[in-house]
Amino acid sequence: MKTAIIVAIIIACIALLISAFFLLRRLFYYLVDKRIARFQSDLISKQTVEIQNMYRQMQEWRHDYRNHIQNMKNRLDGDNGELEQYLDSLADDLTQADTSIRTGNVMADVVLNSKLSIAEQKSIQLNVKAHIPQGIAMTDVELCSKLGNLLDNAMEACEKLPYDRRFLRVYIDQFKGQFYLSVQNSSPSVQREKSIFRTTKTGTHGFGLFRIDRIAKKYGGYVNRQYEEGVFATELLLPLSG
Repeated sequence: MKTAIIVAIIIACIALLISAFFLLRRLFYYLVDKRIARFQSDLISKQTVEIQNMYRQMQEWRHDYRNHIQNMKNRLDGDNGELEQYLDSLADDLTQADTSIRTGNVMADVVLNSKLSIAEQKSIQLNVKAHIPQGIAMTDVELCSKLGNLLDNAMEACEKLPYDRRFLRVYIDQFKGQFYLSVQNSSPSVQREKSIFRTTKTGTHGFGLFRIDRIAKKYGGYVNRQYEEGVFATELLLPLSG
């Protein structure tokens, strides 16, 4: 009789422990989801500010060109070749200004161009080729938050180096029937535990890496990170539908 009672108590304790384990597991993922949601909200807010700054610069540029047009009108009378030279200089300026990246995805274009504009201001040498193929399972929000986080991390790493050592390479396209994204940047040494790279940033910043891995897992993709000889590289592969 006593043995049966002891066995019943043990079984009840085990059941209680199992229930507690699953409850704590659910609580853990709930808290993680909340922090990820806050991280994504902060990231989108930051990108919104950057986009607003880019649009403000475009408005200033358009204002300048209105002045240029007025200046041309003023030179029409008695022109002795000055107007032609003036137009040539404007054409050169337009050629330099038309360097925006067009990926085929409007939201990605906005995020990518705003980040690259900031990178140029930080004297980071850029090499970018980007085309967003059709059939990506990710939502635009997921794509842009992932892209924005990767570029933010790359720029922050570059800023720790002298100007002549700063570079950022971005390649996005279809590769062997999959969506392929590669970001390479110059970087000082990074923390690594076994095969896992650790962020040196605090707060919600570490959730950027976690979210990238989670989205890749969600869509059956693959993330590869490598650091070698002052270069940090992140590769992402995701299956394409269709």
